[in-house]
Amino acid sequence: MRACALISFVQNKNSFLESQNSRRSGGEDDASVDDPETVASQVHMSIKNSTARRNLGYLSCGTGNPIDDCWRCDSDWHNNRQRLADCGIGFGRNAIGGRDGKLYVVTDAGDDDPVNPKEGTLRYAVIQDEPLWIIFKRDMVITLKQELIMNSFKTIDGRGANVHIANGACITIQYVTNVIIHGLHIHDCRPTGNAMVRSSPSHYGWRTMADGDAVSIFGSSHVWVDHCSLSNCADGLVDAIMGSTAITVSNNYFTHHNEVMLLGHSDSYLKDKAMQVTIAFNHFGEGLIQRMPRCRHGYFHVVNNDYTHWEMYAIGGSAEPTINSQGNRYLAPTNPFAKEVTKRVETAQTTWKGWNWRSEGDLLLNGAFFTPSGAGASASYSRASSLGAKSSSMVGTITSGAGVLSCRKGSSC
Repeated sequence: MRACALISFVQNKNSFLESQNSRRSGGEDDASVDDPETVASQVHMSIKNSTARRNLGYLSCGTGNPIDDCWRCDSDWHNNRQRLADCGIGFGRNAIGGRDGKLYVVTDAGDDDPVNPKEGTLRYAVIQDEPLWIIFKRDMVITLKQELIMNSFKTIDGRGANVHIANGACITIQYVTNVIIHGLHIHDCRPTGNAMVRSSPSHYGWRTMADGDAVSIFGSSHVWVDHCSLSNCADGLVDAIMGSTAITVSNNYFTHHNEVMLLGHSDSYLKDKAMQVTIAFNHFGEGLIQRMPRCRHGYFHVVNNDYTHWEMYAIGGSAEPTINSQGNRYLAPTNPFAKEVTKRVETAQTTWKGWNWRSEGDLLLNGAFFTPSGAGASASYSRASSLGAKSSSMVGTITSGAGVLSCRKGSSC
């Protein structure tokens, strides 16, 4: 009963904000609602309540988040771990990771030798040829000497332990398929490289310098990054380039970073025209500046995310991407020069006015505005629509569990 009451409170709060936003756009005068500080404080109170519930292990099975409602209410989740692979949504929904393989338990937080990794380490697990569902015996902080180069059909599942990949190299998904990254704290990633690194039991080779991304997706497909907490890395938090596609980035909590997410290698790299990425149910939180995401060429569905902080812009792009923004909540910063959600990067209006960018059902608060463009070609938006959007009034509830969950054996997450 208490859980239902909490959900009702958040939904009613957001419905109120959405209705007031609609009244303002219709020209109705209400000084208490038009005051940006009042609107901002109301939304921040809702976010604070959601964060408190997350810290208390709050859960209800009726959140409207289709991923969470698929598995989180199962108190026996730790015996049914691989069921998670059947809960995907969006363009990366067919990423099965290590669903059809054995469980592998990481017992050693070390990374002493990137060429000949020790059995029991995370690196030893991710380079194997066979499918594996990788879990952790206990809480650990893993400081990687070099990039963690993953092989195909792997899941890294941090549920049930407090796992940090931090203060060194981070995760590289290169020329592989079917990878799931779930439930990890990934932060303070640093540039590494000019070293030998093993990528499979039969191959190792020379790696040039890596940029220091938290998760780098390079020429890969069927990738799902879910319920991770990412912050403060040298380059991007999630970057997908060089023909990568069929990707979902969901339920993550992004904080304290400049260039958050890059999708598309360069304006001249035309293979990224086939890229399809879903950005869903994430909380873009404190200390963020830009690129949530920054897109090139492909098809991008940005759906039911909570944007509570940016300093420059939220969504940007170049090279004619199709961007379908649906049911998001955009709370603009107090800076009067950063109210626009969108940014066309180094492109003249005469060029970008034909790009298909649209906002549908978004909640725009504290002066936030989305600049649409294009004729709204149905075929383009169809290719950029990966799941049905919920009402923006539900975003606070849908994203209340964004980031790493506190999962313990014998109870629901």
